[in-house]
Amino acid sequence: MRLPPPRGPVTEELFARLAGPPGTALPEPPAGAASPLDDDDLQLALFACYELHYQGFDGVDDLWEWDPALLRHRAELERRFESALAEMVPRPLPVPPSHVRRALTALVAADDAAGGPSLSLFLQREAGPEVFREFVVHRSVYHLKEADPHTWGIPRLRGRAKAALVEIQADEYGGGRRERMHSELFRATMRAVGLDDSYGAYVPNVPGVTLAVSNVMSLFGLHRRLRGALLGHLAALEMTSSLPNRRYAAGLRRLGGDATAVRFYEEHVQADAVHEQIAASDLCGGFAAAHPELTGDVLYGAACALALERRWAGHVMAYWERGGTSLLGEPVAA
Repeated sequence: MRLPPPRGPVTEELFARLAGPPGTALPEPPAGAASPLDDDDLQLALFACYELHYQGFDGVDDLWEWDPALLRHRAELERRFESALAEMVPRPLPVPPSHVRRALTALVAADDAAGGPSLSLFLQREAGPEVFREFVVHRSVYHLKEADPHTWGIPRLRGRAKAALVEIQADEYGGGRRERMHSELFRATMRAVGLDDSYGAYVPNVPGVTLAVSNVMSLFGLHRRLRGALLGHLAALEMTSSLPNRRYAAGLRRLGGDATAVRFYEEHVQADAVHEQIAASDLCGGFAAAHPELTGDVLYGAACALALERRWAGHVMAYWERGGTSLLGEPVAA
């Protein structure tokens, strides 16, 4: 992927520097007018900084990944992002390690009880092909590198928690078979609905609220101090996945999707029902038993995942209910 078009002074400065040789100083990023959670400029800059640790960008020197000036620049962006997260998401109180699963279940139940329009029901029953295609575009930012952010946690764990995370990630990567990797299954879904399945193709089209959903995973994954939050984030994803994916599959079949098109969603209905148990009990429970002082971090990571997902869903639904596009620029054509 190439660097996307900049969206403001932060990305204009950052991308101009990334196009040249490493070692040049970067000024402190200017403050944006919007909340960091909504700031397209900040979220795209942070996404680009993180992407240097994944696939990188064509035309950007790989030495930028660990450039001290860039890391200082990224640290300031992260500070603003973390501050906004802390303001939005009240930090749950720590619980005894034996109560972590119960506390995670309570967080998910409270999120369900919060109400609001159901995006998954809308896609199942009402969405037309253009809206479903938009949904796939938004999700492509993460699903084309599905599991990668959480894999950063493996070398930072030991014992029961490490074994549990490896078990989950092995399924995400298709048990070593490329065609069964979840990222590859999603590429098949993209092709089936007429989208470009190349990595990062639609990053220029998604708003900051979508990038924030991806960025929080990288934030938690790339910092050892946040490993508890990373595990809680993964647990929340697994515990809220099966039912929505069943609905997504039904909605895509209603629109004419074949077995190949819906396989990604149907795979998650089955796999995540199993992963939910492993993530809540063995992964988070095992980590809490080894690090009882970090149970609050686990619950905070789960709460952040739920809050950012709810925020993103509300954003796109507001556009879809008005008959507009939730993407930047022109609607994405098949």
